[in-house]
Amino acid sequence: MARNFDVQPLDATFGAVVTGLRLAELDEPAWRELHATWLDHALLVFPGQHLDSAQQIAFAKRFGPLEFEMSPVSNVRPDGTLRQERDEGDDVVKILKGNMGWHADSTFKPVQAKGAVFRAEVVPQSGGQTGWADMRAAYEALDDGMRSRIEGLSAYHSLHYSQSLIGHVPKKGTDDYRNLGFQGDVVALRPLVKVHPETGRKSLLIGRHAHNIPDMPTEESEALLGELIDFACRPPRVYHHGWAAGDAVVWDNRCLLHQATPWDMTEPRIMWHSRIAGDPVSEAALA
Repeated sequence: MARNFDVQPLDATFGAVVTGLRLAELDEPAWRELHATWLDHALLVFPGQHLDSAQQIAFAKRFGPLEFEMSPVSNVRPDGTLRQERDEGDDVVKILKGNMGWHADSTFKPVQAKGAVFRAEVVPQSGGQTGWADMRAAYEALDDGMRSRIEGLSAYHSLHYSQSLIGHVPKKGTDDYRNLGFQGDVVALRPLVKVHPETGRKSLLIGRHAHNIPDMPTEESEALLGELIDFACRPPRVYHHGWAAGDAVVWDNRCLLHQATPWDMTEPRIMWHSRIAGDPVSEAALA
């Protein structure tokens, strides 16, 4: 049977570039095929889609309910002025910098996100790539000793913890504080090894929010989590996307980590993020 679109796998253990379709015009057979392709590759890149906000939200909702419909990831303020790297007291700048560490979305909340749709509106002349790392392949590449060591272990996840590593203490009572995910001061406990609810594949659940493995000395916990990230986030398990305006991607937050990369903040960068809510059963924290 003829495929509804073209799929070109990336030069990595995951991911594919998909062409030959319009995300705003997917019929049901094409959607079913695309969803299966997503589960297989975990990251799908769609060049030149130029979605508007309503189209992006509608596409994201095909994957399930949304944690939030649309949020800017940008150094451009609503009044058009630029947040710059020297603005050390700016909570948004601090979050943009924090997101340059490998992480999965909403692991510090009671329910981890399922995935996200991301699109580029304005991109800088250089830099500002987004990277992803395959935690399925990372788990499968571990030696038997490390797998045995981490099976059954968990770690706490906290946005306050991860931001504190770059010296960020967010200002409470501001819109930025709420919009950037600091509500409730939640700390969630999650296993280091996660089973994907749809594919059954095991993956590592680590990243910058993870810390303090229970019943393990702090230094040993930090060393182990750091060793896992260093091992996991290296070729052939990583891909960094150089954005062009109009590009869109969708990724599976249940088995990939991602990171931002630096750019010259005297240039505007405007990205739009729609976050797909996790299943309250499969993506719930242990505590």
